[in-house]
This record gives sequence, C-alpha cells and structure tokens, in this order.
Amino acid sequence: MDKLVTMRWQRAGRLYTRVALGAAFLSAVASRFGLWDRTLDLKHFANFIQYAAEVNSFMPAAAIPFIAWAATAAETSLGILLILGAWPRWVSLASAVLLAMFGTAMAISFGLKSPMDYSVFSASGATVMLALDAFKQGSKQNLEH
Repeated sequence: MDKLVTMRWQRAGRLYTRVALGAAFLSAVASRFGLWDRTLDLKHFANFIQYAAEVNSFMPAAAIPFIAWAATAAETSLGILLILGAWPRWVSLASAVLLAMFGTAMAISFGLKSPMDYSVFSASGATVMLALDAFKQGSKQNLEH
C-alpha cells in the first residue's frame, strides 16, 4: 500500500513540475506578444528583442533578432510538449539546457543575482530532475520487455 501511495505522489509531482514549467515558458511567450495586456501586437516583441540584447550583451547585435525568435520558438514548443508530457526525456533535457543557457547569459550580463532572483537555475534543476526520472522510467520499461 505504501508503494502505491508513493507512486501516486511521484506521478503527481512529475505532472505538477511539467505543467508549472511548461506554463512558465508559455506565459513568457504570451508576454512577448502582448497577450497578458489583452493586445496582440509586435510592439511587445520589439521590446523583447531589446531585452534579449541586454541579456545577451556579449553577442553581436546582428545575432540578437535570431536569438529572440529562436528562444521564442524553443519556449513555445518546449512549453507545449512539457504540458503534454510528450518525449519526456528529451524535452526535459532540452528545457534544462535552454534554462541553463538563459541563466548563464543573465549572469554574464547582469551578474549572478539576476538569474538567482528569477529562479532560472532552480527551474533548470527541476527539468534536469524530470529528465533523469524519464530516463530512469525508460530504463525500467526496457528491462521489462
């Protein structure tokens, strides 16, 4: 009975973590297009490009629009896939890498306090745990077959 209860809590914890992280990615994307302000325009995205330039102050200016659009595409797809629970090993791992890159860029440009205040590394750590758990679950399933 205890093992069954533990398994339910583990499933609930994985679901909560996936949905929370996926929703955070999608919320950030929604802000970039003004959806939280109940508008839909590219003015908000232009502001995001300026923010991306600040975060990536060590990158060439010509690369910033690409970085902003690539981050937006990655956060949109990873956010949806996390919520759906699709390809949990690789989606979680990709999310961890994306968040670690973002946190590192913030630390380089603004100092370590910035990514710490926004829990970027904590979120990256949570996705690492999701990935490790998914790899462990996959190993168990492979052994059973």
